[in-house]
Amino acid sequence: MSTPATRICLVGIRGFGLRHLENIRALEASGLVVLSCAADQCVQDGDQPLGPNVRMYNSLAAVAASGEPVDIVVLATPINTHFELGMIAVSMGADLLLEKPPTATLAQFEELLAASRQAGTRIQVGFQSLGSHALSAVGELLDSGGIGQLRAVGATGMWQRDAAYYSRSPWAGKRVLNGVQVVDGVITNPLAHAVMTALHIAGAQETTDILQLETELFHANDIAADDTSTVRIQTKHGIPVTCVLATTAAEQQDPFITISGTEGQAIFHYTRDELAITRADGQTTVHTYGRTDLLTNLIAARGDESIKLLSALERTGAFMRVLEAVRTAEDPTAINPEHLNVVGQGPTQYVVVPGIEELAQRAIKSPATFSSLGAPWADPAPAGKPLLVAGREVAGVRLGTELSPTNSPRPFLHPVSTLTGTVLTDQQPLDHTWHLGVGVAIQDVDGVNFWGGRTYTREAGGYIWRKDHGHIELLSSTGDEGRRDDTLAWIGPDGQTILDEERTITATPGANGSWELGYDFTLTPHGSAPVALGSPGSNGRVAGGYGGFFWRLPAVEHAEIFTIDAHGEENVHGSISPWLAFAADFGGSAATLIFHATDDDPWFVRCAGYPGVGRSLAWDTPATSTRENPVSRGVRVIVADGRLGANEVLELLSGAGIRA
Repeated sequence: MSTPATRICLVGIRGFGLRHLENIRALEASGLVVLSCAADQCVQDGDQPLGPNVRMYNSLAAVAASGEPVDIVVLATPINTHFELGMIAVSMGADLLLEKPPTATLAQFEELLAASRQAGTRIQVGFQSLGSHALSAVGELLDSGGIGQLRAVGATGMWQRDAAYYSRSPWAGKRVLNGVQVVDGVITNPLAHAVMTALHIAGAQETTDILQLETELFHANDIAADDTSTVRIQTKHGIPVTCVLATTAAEQQDPFITISGTEGQAIFHYTRDELAITRADGQTTVHTYGRTDLLTNLIAARGDESIKLLSALERTGAFMRVLEAVRTAEDPTAINPEHLNVVGQGPTQYVVVPGIEELAQRAIKSPATFSSLGAPWADPAPAGKPLLVAGREVAGVRLGTELSPTNSPRPFLHPVSTLTGTVLTDQQPLDHTWHLGVGVAIQDVDGVNFWGGRTYTREAGGYIWRKDHGHIELLSSTGDEGRRDDTLAWIGPDGQTILDEERTITATPGANGSWELGYDFTLTPHGSAPVALGSPGSNGRVAGGYGGFFWRLPAVEHAEIFTIDAHGEENVHGSISPWLAFAADFGGSAATLIFHATDDDPWFVRCAGYPGVGRSLAWDTPATSTRENPVSRGVRVIVADGRLGANEVLELLSGAGIRA
């Protein structure tokens, strides 16, 4: 005896409903379902747009009132109607395929879920990516340790949407329409699949699976909702999930999920079911998988209790926490037109946020928000009073409190510039997201990483990810426009203070349009026991003794690095000299930095891989700080416009009263 075909009612036959109609017709051809009726508010009495065998109604309520027998309702209507229509479907005793997002509020979600459970109906939410067989492969990859332990998950969505997209319906781009919640932003609608997929991979399904959640919402288009946004989530399992989503990209790109492990990475392009796995040895393999249709899965679950819904309503609670955070946040901030490019005219006109693609890359890798990365249109990150020279700002003071734990959060200077405004620092760059402007950082403080990123250990003979990151907290700061006297605490991952720091930073005028940065610090054990200050170099990495004062430069061209008796990165790196000069082109403007110090620490220099200069507190042997003999260091840096040669460097040093 054959099983009768499942009776389908499609609600919403236009827009995205056309895709559902196509799928239903394909299933109907196989004999699995029958489209017995449909509802659309634009249908007039007597209309038969889907043929004579499909009874038409102008609402789902009318279907329910007619007593029409329905097994599954497929709901493809605007977000603001999902709750009301979903409740009607449940009252009919029908199972439901509900387009995303499930509802417009968290309260509606909880009420619909409770009603469905009481009625014993099934609700599948239209997150199609959850039907991808690649997700099972991701699970197997993580379970087997193929890329180590899961460390972080990121969702990147860079889309381009034109004026026609935002004028296609009255609710498009709205947060509220006629007093009704809509929440049609980039996070909750067009790129909601990216958010949901990232949460799924991170193991966040229920509302209680999210411990922390923050959003940054912006809009470049003339809409009320967000179109350029970040979401940062911390799950109860300790996995950070970062979503960077925009409909303001220069070109349409396939969205993808970045799955970061301690020993590799995987990239999941969910729209094409493609998984690229890069293991610890650097080898990348790409696999393409099939996909189970969500309606087919719902039909199968109706006939076999052992079959689980791939996108069950109860497992979208974490996503609804994100939606609720977006809904209850302050209205998105409009991006100033000076930071935008408007392309085309009329319905095909679209708005581009220049550089959004690079910001997305950096945000996912750090992970970070737009404000933390210093996007010119975002709110500033937590900061102190800047340093001034002759009334001109030369160094911003970042507190670093918003940074990712794996970047070893700490205060730092950024941006630092010449008196004419050429910026000479970078922070959270793609190559090393834990490099933070100008500051003090040490990778091994009695086994705690205050540098950020992976830790070099003698046992491993290389860098490994460990949960050993500390943070440096600013306790107090006094001074004037050209001086900061700071007290800081170096705090380990267990919350215990390891070091107390006293730091003095000065900015003073110099000769010939230069200025000088002074940076002095003293590190004292917080307790009575000595504290070892180490580096990769002291742990076995040859010539890798970085740690202490460090200046991360931005991208440079035509760099010249020299001391009084050495020239070039290879010769200067590891050398001991009273001063070091770094002259280069910084984004079209030339500048020179002259570092000088009185101690015997070697210089740590990088240029070919990335540009940076530091002092090596523990080049190949740990330094020890005791309460009787704390570790103290001081560095002076002359900051000058223009490319200076050796004679000009010596002249500036002499003018500053420094013996070369």
